[in-house]
Amino acid sequence: MKLAASLVTLAVLATSTVGQTVPPFGQCGGVGYTGGTSCQTGYICQKLNDWYSQCVTPATPIPIPTLPTATSTVSPVTPTTVPVANGFVKASGTRFVLDGQKYTVVGSNSYWVGLSGHSRDNMNRAFADIAAAGGTTVRTWGFNEVTSASGIYYQSWNGKTPTVNTGATGLQNFDQVIAAAKANNIKLIVALTNNWADYGGMDVYVRQIVGANAPHDGFYTDESVKTAFKNYIRTFVGRYANETGIFGWELANEPRCRGSTANTSGRCTPATITAWAKEISAFIKSIDPNHLVALGDEGFYNQPGAPTYPYQGGEGIDFDVNLEISTLDFGTVHMYPEHWGQTGSEINWGNQWIRDHAKSQDRVRKPVILEEYGVTTNKPAVYTQWLKTIEESGLAGDLYWQAGSRLPTGNTHDDGYTVYPDQPAYSLLRTHASALKSRA
Repeated sequence: MKLAASLVTLAVLATSTVGQTVPPFGQCGGVGYTGGTSCQTGYICQKLNDWYSQCVTPATPIPIPTLPTATSTVSPVTPTTVPVANGFVKASGTRFVLDGQKYTVVGSNSYWVGLSGHSRDNMNRAFADIAAAGGTTVRTWGFNEVTSASGIYYQSWNGKTPTVNTGATGLQNFDQVIAAAKANNIKLIVALTNNWADYGGMDVYVRQIVGANAPHDGFYTDESVKTAFKNYIRTFVGRYANETGIFGWELANEPRCRGSTANTSGRCTPATITAWAKEISAFIKSIDPNHLVALGDEGFYNQPGAPTYPYQGGEGIDFDVNLEISTLDFGTVHMYPEHWGQTGSEINWGNQWIRDHAKSQDRVRKPVILEEYGVTTNKPAVYTQWLKTIEESGLAGDLYWQAGSRLPTGNTHDDGYTVYPDQPAYSLLRTHASALKSRA
């Protein structure tokens, strides 16, 4: 979903003293580090590089590869040796399995849970609200690109050089997101960058490396930009390669030839993004063979002359072609009929969109999930019809946009699509989750 650019992340003020016990997956050492060095019982402080040591379980060390500079050249990738552990979701035909049993993808999106300065307690409350509606899976952001460090951020830029924030306001904060999700028996789908300007995304890479007026689609083709993105992936994905709280990775949120502005090269086509998807998904697989990988696209088809815009191919996505990429394990679909020119026909158009993607799923024999969907009015009536169609179509699962919680610190962000636990749509989603889990 394209978020309002005015959303601002809040700062998390985190301090540590040498005498404190470090929580699981927290930093416990490194050059310049002044915090605690003793891990909680059952964890050891493992040195990952000169700048970062982390509290991990002895059986599952988490590698953090050395981060090259953005302007360096990435050498041919040698697959990292990562022991395959139990507890990772896998694709099996058009379904998902976990430890040999069916795993049902149902739940929500909560992009904000790790980016709004929430305490661990508030994170836990937010995930608990989703779990209480039957949720097993939550999609969230694994990115925030900044050029001036403040609040929660994952990567900061100084000219052409990015630095990943592994501290309390960076990846240590994301460690807490994972821990809170796991405490509620929820697995995370994590998007690694954004097509849109919210939380930085692709255009920060392009502007910082290529130039202020460089076209958006340079993200997919410029070698220096791709190198910088791979470097980020090395650190972020590498950190969690053995983490069973992760369901899978997404290359980007809603990749398109165009971003938040109309600035494009004019040369971007569906083949451009398909080639990029092949390259980046293979790169992720080379450093993390444990987790599933998806594109994170909206499911647009490439059928020039089709009667409605999401089928016509103008945004640079060819869903059917991309679903066949061997290093993409499942397909993703978004659905916003109101924004796609279908006001007044949301139910019927949405039902057909669901059925068409279920057919693509069955043809390619890979799971496909409707990972974002929503309307701003008449949610119960519309969702009743859509969710029934999902259940009957055989689509592998769905995540609504977006989860809301009424926290002690106030309500979480309401963009018009948000569903809070005290609203009618919440009960409907809970019934749907039960139906989806009981489906053969």
